[in-house]
Amino acid sequence: MTGSARPPRARAHGLLASVLPAAVLLGALGHAADATEVATEAAPPLPVTVPDFGIESIEAMPLPARGADAGRRDDAQRADTGRDAAAAAPGTADPEQQGDTPAATGAAAPPTAEPARAPIVETRAPDTAGPAWGPLELLGRSVAPGTHADLHWTAGQSFAGSAIDTPVIVIRGRQPGPTLCLTAAIHGDELNGVEIVRRVLAGLDAAELSGTVIGVPIVNLLGFTRGSRYLPDRRDLNRYFPGHPRGSSASRIAFVFFTEVMQHCTRLVDFHTGSFKRTNLPQLRANLDVPEVRAFVERFGATSVLHKPGGRGTLRAAATNAGIPAVTFELGEPGTLQLKHVEFGVKALDTLLDKLGMVKRFRLWAEPQPIFYRSRWLRAYRGGILTSDVRVGAHVEEGQLLGEVINPLTNERSEILSPYEGRLLGRALNQFVLPGFATFHIGIAADAAAATSGSEAAEVEDGDIDEEALPDEGFDDDGDADIGVGGDMAADADQPIDDEVH
Repeated sequence: MTGSARPPRARAHGLLASVLPAAVLLGALGHAADATEVATEAAPPLPVTVPDFGIESIEAMPLPARGADAGRRDDAQRADTGRDAAAAAPGTADPEQQGDTPAATGAAAPPTAEPARAPIVETRAPDTAGPAWGPLELLGRSVAPGTHADLHWTAGQSFAGSAIDTPVIVIRGRQPGPTLCLTAAIHGDELNGVEIVRRVLAGLDAAELSGTVIGVPIVNLLGFTRGSRYLPDRRDLNRYFPGHPRGSSASRIAFVFFTEVMQHCTRLVDFHTGSFKRTNLPQLRANLDVPEVRAFVERFGATSVLHKPGGRGTLRAAATNAGIPAVTFELGEPGTLQLKHVEFGVKALDTLLDKLGMVKRFRLWAEPQPIFYRSRWLRAYRGGILTSDVRVGAHVEEGQLLGEVINPLTNERSEILSPYEGRLLGRALNQFVLPGFATFHIGIAADAAAATSGSEAAEVEDGDIDEEALPDEGFDDDGDADIGVGGDMAADADQPIDDEVH
């Protein structure tokens, strides 16, 4: 070589220095022999003419041969870069975690790193069984997503001192969602809800469920095994929620159930029937003054809704007060299993699960959802045999004959006429009745404003006590007592007597 002529390799290095990144140039000049040769050349600098060279021309130019050590270093660097990129893209594909990558933080990537493959991370299916949707801790057990568990809660002790374990069925969906609780047989002689809960739970697949369903088909196991509405001490369990750990037996059972099961729920459907030889049209009882409850009832299809705040001590009222939207679902009569009401309840719950986004089940309803803000019970004023052929759900006109009470000894007849226009929500079965017996329950077509106007009819002033207003002569499962002499009596007589609390 001569000092006046620049070798072709040096000219290539000068050209690359003008158009390639500094990192590539350093890599190309990594050989000791080449660097020494370039350093000893004394040649004038070559003018830079970038516009005369396209990328294709540069790529086609021969690059210096690189030693085996340099090749191994580059391979190792690329392997390290690949591992770093994999660590920055966890399998959960959490968008918040992607913010820690160099591309999101603005940090410069390593010189030889390949571009981050963000589309691979973004298109990965989310792992919803990850930390954001983990197992449910309930009753001392851990229920993992996508699984089913049969648990038990201890509802006190029997007279022999053995624990009373009540079944609790949990289906934890693979996908996140609400926690819906289904309860039945708080009154041990009410059977329709037991079968509804069983059918709904049996039809759910945890792999296809979004959220969790907690089913307690028989809350009052002590009453259920005896065919009784009440606990063994004749207390009504649905008068003692949320309960007290040092109260009466009913209060203690209510406290354990509410704290260990109910407080895990985000929605509640509590199933009931009519009581004492009365039957109810399938209907929801709900406090429509609570916006979350109002939105909840609109997801049951065309099921009728009756606005009731809920009596003190009821599970529905306790749950609503605790921030859990809750409804009472009334269907049919006690002591018997009525399949038509069971099928209606299953259909309504399928609609609810679909509208909550928990399952995909389309159910068609042929009519709009009727909502009643007022209702009245009509009473018999004379004793005798009640006869009526009016069916629950029928439209009732003002002045319409609903039934007769016939004295079996004198044949004296007493007619029961409707003072309102509305819909028959419930009625007493044909039977022998005493004066004052609640016979027909009418839902009055009125909006919220009319319901609070305060205008009432004198002839039914004591007909507003719901089915469970009094422990021995109740009619509903909500314990609501609105106005009138009977309502005042109910307010005095229906308080839980926690005489063991001091």
